[in-house]
Amino acid sequence: MLLIDSSPQVRETNQRDLEWSYLGRLDYRSAMALQEHRRERIRSGGAEDALLLLEHGHVYTLGRNANRTDVLADREWLRTRGVEVVECDRGGQVTYHGPGQLVGYPILDLTPDRRDLRRYVRDLQEVLVRVLAEVGLSAEAKSRSPEIGVWVDGRKVASLGVHVSRWITTHGFALNVNTDLSYFAAIVPCGLQGVEMTSVAELTGRTMPIEDLADLCARHLAEVFHRRPLAVSPEQLKH
Repeated sequence: MLLIDSSPQVRETNQRDLEWSYLGRLDYRSAMALQEHRRERIRSGGAEDALLLLEHGHVYTLGRNANRTDVLADREWLRTRGVEVVECDRGGQVTYHGPGQLVGYPILDLTPDRRDLRRYVRDLQEVLVRVLAEVGLSAEAKSRSPEIGVWVDGRKVASLGVHVSRWITTHGFALNVNTDLSYFAAIVPCGLQGVEMTSVAELTGRTMPIEDLADLCARHLAEVFHRRPLAVSPEQLKH
């Protein structure tokens, strides 16, 4: 028989803090640097776990398994639309980030009891499934590469790409909220030929404030990972 200790005192003692904030619009390279800085502070014992929630300007990011030919647009198309192309150390292939998309970067120490990469990805998917349920959407998590992500009615609404260094996480997830989906047509998203991307706005028929979805993400991530959420200002989280 499986015994689960539901004692509030025990749970509270074991919980770690999770500092989180919605940072607004932040360029991709600055967000990478912020993650790396926070990771090193956590590693040295100088900071709590954190969740960065934000939007990016138009950017195509190439993960470790990316094929450059999956960026279908030429240089002139990219230049006229102000789209960057950036290589990074997350898993996965090519994806798009841009305005109207909620990006979440959990920087978590998975030691000692969550040192399982597959479990970590499943837990991130569970967070997104719960968030989408709050806005009336029944979502499915797919865990087999290259379909890893969250889907609704056969269309992909959220992508995941993570990096773990000595069991501290960076990168994370991208949830299409009010995203201009036309930018996905210029890439092969996550290496999936013919995939149909969608957004919360398209699925529900209404535009939603990014900040509201950020609040839901912070709450559900804290629940899934058994952290105590602490909302802080963007300035506190950056500095």
